[in-house]
Amino acid sequence: MPAMSDRAIASSPPDNTVAALNDALRQSFANGHVVLTDGVAALPECERRAVLRAVQAFGAFTADNDPYGEHDFGAFEHAGTRYFWKIDYYDRDLTCGSPDPADPAVTKRLMTVMRADEY
Repeated sequence: MPAMSDRAIASSPPDNTVAALNDALRQSFANGHVVLTDGVAALPECERRAVLRAVQAFGAFTADNDPYGEHDFGAFEHAGTRYFWKIDYYDRDLTCGSPDPADPAVTKRLMTVMRADEY
């Protein structure tokens, strides 16, 4: 894996492998784990579904919020409340970080959806 400074210089376009795998998880909630924090899980079902639809539809990636082009974080407002979602990369056993987030054979993705005030 390149050093952090190399990654910042060689920022990948949004269609890179990591971004494509992250987009697939975010848009379908398949091929990974999705975790809702207590604040999101406690929402009435119709509100929770609306928040999850907003996560799936998110596309407001910019150089400021996605500097490496990985599509691994988003922030949005729904009904006056700010929400975050974040995708992390683990090894297949979920015991430590993935050795290669671009390789699904060695990576399990975990997306957390939370209210900003739970951060």
